[in-house]
Amino acid sequence: MSGASRTITSLRRWSCQDKQLPSVEVVKAIHIYDFDNTLFASPLPNKQIWNAATLGHLQALASFANGGWWHDSSILASTGDGVEVEEPRAWDGWWNESIVSLVQLSMQQADTLTVLLTGRSQKGFADLVSRMVKSRGLEFNMVCLKPAVGPNSQRFHSTMAFKQELLKEMVYTYREAEELRIYEDRPNHTKAFRGFFATMNRGLLVKDPPPPRQPITVTVIQVAESVTSLDPVTEVAGVQRMINSHNAAVLNGVAPPKSVPLQIKRTVFYTGYIVSPADTERLIALVQHPPGQKISENDIRYLANNILITPRPAPKSILDKTDGLGSTMRWRVVGLAAHQSRVWAARVEPVNPSAKVYTENMHPFIVLALGRGAKPHDAERIKNWQPVPSEQALEFETTIGEKILLRVEEERQGEDDWESKFPVKEVGRKHPREEDFPPLGSDRQPPAKREAPQERANNENRRGGHGGPGGHRGTNHNRARGGFNARGGRGGQQRGGGGQQRGGGGNNGKARGRGNAYKSLDDNAGGRGYSGGGSGGMQY
Repeated sequence: MSGASRTITSLRRWSCQDKQLPSVEVVKAIHIYDFDNTLFASPLPNKQIWNAATLGHLQALASFANGGWWHDSSILASTGDGVEVEEPRAWDGWWNESIVSLVQLSMQQADTLTVLLTGRSQKGFADLVSRMVKSRGLEFNMVCLKPAVGPNSQRFHSTMAFKQELLKEMVYTYREAEELRIYEDRPNHTKAFRGFFATMNRGLLVKDPPPPRQPITVTVIQVAESVTSLDPVTEVAGVQRMINSHNAAVLNGVAPPKSVPLQIKRTVFYTGYIVSPADTERLIALVQHPPGQKISENDIRYLANNILITPRPAPKSILDKTDGLGSTMRWRVVGLAAHQSRVWAARVEPVNPSAKVYTENMHPFIVLALGRGAKPHDAERIKNWQPVPSEQALEFETTIGEKILLRVEEERQGEDDWESKFPVKEVGRKHPREEDFPPLGSDRQPPAKREAPQERANNENRRGGHGGPGGHRGTNHNRARGGFNARGGRGGQQRGGGGQQRGGGGNNGKARGRGNAYKSLDDNAGGRGYSGGGSGGMQY
């Protein structure tokens, strides 16, 4: 379609609002604003709830029959306290106010076409997005969401393909415009926009045949990324609804080929006496660096979040040696130590000397901080503790709980609750159960490991050819697994560890931070999609 044949009437068909557009001769500038995490702080999957693989799968278009996180309007509608509460107060606190100010300036310029452009689907989000920007008092000449089929029967394989096609229509329709400004938060999109218009402008320099317009000055502004999250309970419930919808599509035979039923599962990293965030800060204050030694804060990871019971889900036999999940206990610090200026720990004891206490460490202690390369189990090497006078002993309270991250995986027939606690990649290995370890003094032997012929030959060679019974190889019970997640505040360093803690406190309310970049609406995070419904699943 030539520039002369493009009209304002045809351009209006791209907008989801019925609004007259300014005439071609009037517009000298076009300002484009992205919605998600540019203008509005759209919630992302919370990395303190989900494991890394699930963070990607939730946002991948192919993971769910209904499209997943960015294609489910109930997720966006759940922002804050929900649309019924947030709309009257215009989603206060969820907007990027610097971008809002720029939109307001664009609105005041009569020679500027102001456009909201997002890859969210027109069918699922047109009404909600329009209500959101209206509540904030923002007026756009065009509000454009990705249609299933374009005005000229175009089909778009990606969000970028849709945006580029529409931008080309705008630039060729408003051929008197001299400037185009695009505000976008995703680096890969800003790069794609710059490359697209560089190519377009080179084509407009060709004189034969005459170009439809003169080259246009394009500025793509990279907006700083921000991260916000839903209330944790709301988020998990929303994902469960997505999974239920997906599983219904699989059951009814209307899901894409190779789709499988999905389910939410738990990964338990450890069971321990969980410390509250407030007490974590008090305990971290006990970390003391050697005089004269400079240690960068970037080289230290602060923990002080638990006293380890066991680095795995605790079986009943272990929980019976405590007061059980959810029970509280008060502790005092009786010693402090640092190991090679890389591990800082506090030895503790219960305030009530008759309290039931269990730990797989030699003594109860809490790892306060780790230097670069250090691991929590390195604290076991500490032999000399500096006593803390009783009158100076810090006291704090714990709750027995588990550090948990949720994951979404295929619902597997015959999988029991124990095996469901381990990711799919570990399904091939046997995870020891409580019954695999008979009580001391029992005649029953642990189950023998089945060896392949070559493995058996190799093992016999290592044993000197003797095949007799071997001892059961121990597990390092003192190693607490799990990562360190970003703390709630913007750009803040994590203190107290990340993850969901069952029995102790959790991540409540709106979490904001930097560094958890979200996926495009059509970026595929790779792999297959995930779980819901069925035995062992969480129902909300």
